[in-house]
Amino acid sequence: MDWLGITELVALTLVVLLLVPVLFLGVRRRWLSRQGGLFDCSVRLSTETPGTGWVLGVARYSGDNLEWFRAFSISLRPRMIFPRSQSHAGAQREPDPIESVLLYDDQRILRLELSDGRSWEVAMAVASLTGLLSWLESAPPGAHFR
Repeated sequence: MDWLGITELVALTLVVLLLVPVLFLGVRRRWLSRQGGLFDCSVRLSTETPGTGWVLGVARYSGDNLEWFRAFSISLRPRMIFPRSQSHAGAQREPDPIESVLLYDDQRILRLELSDGRSWEVAMAVASLTGLLSWLESAPPGAHFR
């Protein structure tokens, strides 16, 4: 095999290695959306430093759970699950200037409080936020924590 053939083989291998992950992420998102309505939703995993800790992701409603998946992951299982019976909507706010660089455009931040005392900040579009608030409020009577 001459040098030109080896160069072409290496170039083809690099192209395949770069395209496979991108194609997998597209197929994964399509598969997740077939299981239920999918919307962009970022979660703040670390709250120690102001404006940091945000992870881009997607969420979907699955029965009485809100399932959250990382956007750039190979996992087909949700990273976090928020049960409707244990979740409560807290304060809303606009992203600060640092956060607006890290998040998608036109998102609002909501504090999602759980009955065990933990709370998470989630960021999503206004339409998705309205849907989440409606979903939380439409729980059967007595299902929410006091």
